[in-house]
Amino acid sequence: MSQSAAVKNSAQQFVTLGIDREVFAVEVDVVREILDFRPLTKVPNTPPFVLGILDVRGRGVPVIELRAKLGLPSAEVTRQTRIVVLEIPSDGKPLLLGLLTDRVFEVTPLGEHGLEPPPEIGVRWHSDYIRGIGRRGEDFVIILDLAHLFGSNDIALIRGEA
Repeated sequence: MSQSAAVKNSAQQFVTLGIDREVFAVEVDVVREILDFRPLTKVPNTPPFVLGILDVRGRGVPVIELRAKLGLPSAEVTRQTRIVVLEIPSDGKPLLLGLLTDRVFEVTPLGEHGLEPPPEIGVRWHSDYIRGIGRRGEDFVIILDLAHLFGSNDIALIRGEA
């Protein structure tokens, strides 16, 4: 690995999110906004993980329940509940969507000591949703693979194309 690649890796920033007792992370580059929870407008015939849509600066943004995508039970909305608005690439055009999370912790660098590959056993969700495992102090942080978490079938359902 070249020195510039190592520096880039060590400087990679992530937004850390809490779901249940786990800490997840998404690359800061795809995060557009972090919002307090607001009421959502329900949309008929959407997948169970789509909670509804939210107006974000004049655009209707679908909000995904991250717990549901990970196969975890729903939780009550609290004062710490946040909607993380992401812009992810999809078929050459950006997709704006919100992730409902239990809480947001911070923006932090991960990978100073390298990222570990996803575990093959011992997780409650699909391991293909995991890009890698980082460390924040002594704690593990699960880095989400957004391309797999929101595969082409899910994106077609979210966009109403399926």
